[in-house]
Amino acid sequence: MLVDNGVIGDSRVQKAARSAADAGWDVVLLGRAPVGQPQSWRLGAAEVRLIPMAEPLSRRRHEFRRAWLRHPLAYPPSGVAAHRTQTVRAWRADLAVRRAALTTAARDAGAGRPGGLPWATLRAEEKLAGLTRRWVGFRNRQLTRARKGRKLDGPWDRAYTAFWRRLRGDGAWRRLEPGLWDYELAYGPVVDELAPDLIHANDFRMLGVGARAKIRAAARGRRIALVWDAHEYLPGVQPWRDNARWLPGNVAHEREYVPYADATTTVSGGLADLLREEHRLAERPAVVLNAPAVDEVPADPTGPVPDIRALCGLGPDAPLLVYSGVAAAKRGLGVLVEALPRLPGAHVALVVNKPTSAYVRGLVTRAEELDVADRLHVLPYVPHHQVVRFLAGAQVGVIPIQHWPNHEIALITKFFEYSHARLPLVVSDVRTMAETVRETGQGEVFRAEDVADFVRAVTAVLADPARYRAAYDRPGLLADWTWEAQARVLDDVYARLLPDAPPRPATPASAPAPTAVPASVEVGA
Repeated sequence: MLVDNGVIGDSRVQKAARSAADAGWDVVLLGRAPVGQPQSWRLGAAEVRLIPMAEPLSRRRHEFRRAWLRHPLAYPPSGVAAHRTQTVRAWRADLAVRRAALTTAARDAGAGRPGGLPWATLRAEEKLAGLTRRWVGFRNRQLTRARKGRKLDGPWDRAYTAFWRRLRGDGAWRRLEPGLWDYELAYGPVVDELAPDLIHANDFRMLGVGARAKIRAAARGRRIALVWDAHEYLPGVQPWRDNARWLPGNVAHEREYVPYADATTTVSGGLADLLREEHRLAERPAVVLNAPAVDEVPADPTGPVPDIRALCGLGPDAPLLVYSGVAAAKRGLGVLVEALPRLPGAHVALVVNKPTSAYVRGLVTRAEELDVADRLHVLPYVPHHQVVRFLAGAQVGVIPIQHWPNHEIALITKFFEYSHARLPLVVSDVRTMAETVRETGQGEVFRAEDVADFVRAVTAVLADPARYRAAYDRPGLLADWTWEAQARVLDDVYARLLPDAPPRPATPASAPAPTAVPASVEVGA
């Protein structure tokens, strides 16, 4: 199983690896080490290995050149700027010590202020160090401006992108997004050494790694079955990098290697239909929802679940709205803060991946400006097996995501987590989620980014929360929204691709996990 991240924080990948291993498959999950050293641990019966990965190809050639015409005095982008800055700091630190030593010596000698040649030399050197510091700072600022001034989104870059797409077709990614080779060079040799019978490639970057491993194995007379797990509709993704080449390059890479996939899985029916049409797939991808693992037993089942209300300093009756997941502008969190002045007595808990990020700090600052900072609470993630019980302490689960193509077509992880916590929902009017909430009656829908409509929806839910909670009594609703149900779909895909695999002694899903993941993980994407 392949994933392009550090595994911790990716609940879908963790659940897939654990459940596949529990079903009797021999699972090795390869992820990317966040630091230079390899790491490994057990995730249930699955083995996790994190691989160090250098990224020299992710940098473009212009990043190694000097901007002679625009910023001729800037330092070269070679690392010398940091070296010069630190050298000057060390020099000034040494001068400060010398000044202190001369001052002490003069005082001990009863001479009052220090004088003589050593003092004059020191004063001259301090002036020179000050001038040097200003010069180094100027050249550093020039380098910063040079780096910011050259982005891959201008007319030249669009023309460059169009040229290589016309010349190379789907192979253009080799020019447009060469950093994809960094993943191949890190993961490829490890995959070859493992000699798997099946590769489960998560998302678009790992698809190429898996496909190339399959091609190499075929040349050696071995068959590898390739499963592509598409987490999102790539053409509809907001580019992860601010340049004109990233999205076309990654889309071309995906298109080149999709034909090598023996089966495709994805996160929603809507996305399954899009993928089948986009790539002319022979069959509709199997849908494996991002549902929570409600029956999973952690390595330490006795560990206490944090009390979300206690962490917020609230009693049992205070209205508490919760958002759990990634904190980013396109997730629409600003509407929660803007609404607080119009929701007297209500509190908001943001359970987010990066509580101290610039975006979250901006939300806190805005809450201070609105004089509601005492009702905004920022909390870190909890271990994923505690998520549902943790969230259940709130009164309303909020999903305020904005209109992006990928937001329209799937029920995201937090939707299912809120549902299993039996929280009434307030969700934005992105298509699939809004249709589901209206059909089940488990919450209210508001117009995305509309603060007044959000206040209306929250007010309605807080006025009669029991009405919305009653939707979860519908027979079979929550049973279908579990990872245990989804894991059976994934197991069927594996079994179909490997019909000659030896019989697998199924491990009960409730069996204790031998070893836990070594840190907190994602609450919900």
